[in-house]
Amino acid sequence: MTRMTSSARPLLNRRLAEFGTTIFAEMSALALSTGAINLGQGFPDTDGPEEVREAAVRALRDGLGNQYPPGPGIPELRTAVAAHQQRRYGLSYDPDGEVLVTAGATEAIAASLLALVEPGDEVIAFEPYYDSYAACIAMAGGTRVPVTLRPHEDRFRLDLDELRDAVTDRTRLLLINTPHNPTGTVLTRAELAAIAELAVERDLLVVTDEVYEHLVFDDAEHVPLATFPGMRERTVTISSSGKTFSFTGWKVGWVTGTQELVTAVRTAKQYLTYVSAGPFQYAVAEALRLPDSYFDGFRADLRRKRDLLGDGLRAAGFEVYQPQGTYFITTDITPFGEKDAHRFCRALPERCGVVAIPNSVFYDDPAAGRSQVRFAFCKRDDVLHEAAVRLRRLAS
Repeated sequence: MTRMTSSARPLLNRRLAEFGTTIFAEMSALALSTGAINLGQGFPDTDGPEEVREAAVRALRDGLGNQYPPGPGIPELRTAVAAHQQRRYGLSYDPDGEVLVTAGATEAIAASLLALVEPGDEVIAFEPYYDSYAACIAMAGGTRVPVTLRPHEDRFRLDLDELRDAVTDRTRLLLINTPHNPTGTVLTRAELAAIAELAVERDLLVVTDEVYEHLVFDDAEHVPLATFPGMRERTVTISSSGKTFSFTGWKVGWVTGTQELVTAVRTAKQYLTYVSAGPFQYAVAEALRLPDSYFDGFRADLRRKRDLLGDGLRAAGFEVYQPQGTYFITTDITPFGEKDAHRFCRALPERCGVVAIPNSVFYDDPAAGRSQVRFAFCKRDDVLHEAAVRLRRLAS
């Protein structure tokens, strides 16, 4: 017998009522159905270093991680994460209490917000923002308060006065993403110092999403917010292996922070996935110990791909905002006499055989990004060349 449900109450939790299928699933399905080149969802089309993949195979064969790993993550990976933070940024963390392994950065974000935010708390996030931010704030019962990054000259910039004005007595937490997805902006030392001063002054917690930490270009530099005075004790720093080592399907991320903060996040995390990616944790521990030449070469290769696709987009007629980091390029479609990015992206596979993402879905106010379209350049050179050729049809 089929159990009837009450028509007076929707099945979906009302906190999630505004969220449907993600734009990434929608546009990737469109790419499959049309055979278009998928420059929408941000995943590489080649695997990362062979020695890292072989480390995962070796772990599987040796029986490492085939059963439940420790809740906080295997000691080898926690030690490798702590060593990475010390070597790269001079940040010292105890691997036994100040490092937590998660199912990618997305779970780390969810667990952090569920742990630290209560109903009625305000969370400030830069928009356009990674779509899980809004959903996780909603699940925690918080209220999201957007501070908009706006185009200025050739990149998107933060208005520090707008950020200060957004803080109220109800503000609990700042959710910071740098290098920033989708705009490619990398916050400067001066901007980060101002954010740190504000957080200390108003006694705010901060969660930083730094998954693109190794993908910064030209003169930009990635500086963790936790390195600034007064910030280590109030900052949950999040990163992951997927973007740095091109194994996005492994879903291995991590959190670093004080023992008090990490314990709070772990309390929420243990009721989400509990544990995950056992054998892959051993492989990522080895990946984090790769020599600097790997990270330098990876960054140089992505910078070249950025320039390859960026030149193609300009030739096609897009206004291009040069990204300082990540592997995304944000463009504007107004030079084509169009203003609706969502409609533009739905039609693009038929017009050109290319899929992209409308940035409007990453804003609380869709009008703010109505004409912006994001392309991913973490693809093979031949794919980017072909995409550029197809997009030039727009110029005619």
